[in-house]
Amino acid sequence: MDVIDAHQHFWNLEKVAYPWLKPEHGVLNRTFTPMDLEPQLLAAGISGTVLVQAANGFEDTRSMLMQAEKHDWIKAVVGWIPLTEPEIATRALEVFGEHPKFKGVRHLIHDEPDVNYLLKPEVLATLEVLAEQGLTFDVVSVLPRHLELVAIVAAKIPKLKLVIDHLSKPPIFARGWQPWADLLKAASEFENVFAKISGLNTAADWETWNASQLEPYTNFALDCFGAERLMFGSDYPVAILAGNYAKVWQETNVLLEKLIPNQKAQILGGTAARFYGFSSTEMGLH
Repeated sequence: MDVIDAHQHFWNLEKVAYPWLKPEHGVLNRTFTPMDLEPQLLAAGISGTVLVQAANGFEDTRSMLMQAEKHDWIKAVVGWIPLTEPEIATRALEVFGEHPKFKGVRHLIHDEPDVNYLLKPEVLATLEVLAEQGLTFDVVSVLPRHLELVAIVAAKIPKLKLVIDHLSKPPIFARGWQPWADLLKAASEFENVFAKISGLNTAADWETWNASQLEPYTNFALDCFGAERLMFGSDYPVAILAGNYAKVWQETNVLLEKLIPNQKAQILGGTAARFYGFSSTEMGLH
């Protein structure tokens, strides 16, 4: 079984601007390259990744595509286009779409003052273009309203494949449940909506987190989506705020150890390959 890390980032502070990244982000406020991650993938036995945008700008996307050309284990790139400018976005897709690893789009909607950003007519028009071209959309769902919008967009554009990053950051640290649970369940009712078991360690207690703290939330997600619409992601390097890559991988395996082999295979690779549209055996680290 080829294992896919379906959510990781790189950033080079000397070449691309990341406005959200500040000195107060500590260990994250430096350049992260494929050479930083590759040894950790090999140690974990992970054969490929999905590289996801970390800035709302073309420069970040170009940088990711260049890295994907140099490293076979980067199997897909989730880039950025200006969602509020459908014409410019369409032209950008014509360029990026020529790259075989350009598979989807993400926008840092949680940085937008308007919580209803995804419902802007021009944004919906651009998302329609993504659907027509068979491209995916990653949703950075942080606020309850962000998660609520997933179901609305899924209903409006049923051909658009959406994935909820980080299970929409459930309230693990506070041991909360609602409204997260009801909103996640509502989103899962749409077959074009998927979700990532990723970024959960930074939603928990950074010092003491383990699989048992995450399990109620991942079990609920499994009940909602089934393994065929869930995928594992490390959220590297953000994950190192609360541990390291090895711990994320170790605790993820604890979470999945009770699943039947086919369920585990879907979450650890099969779902990502189907969602982003690449072969799970075509290339990678071995």
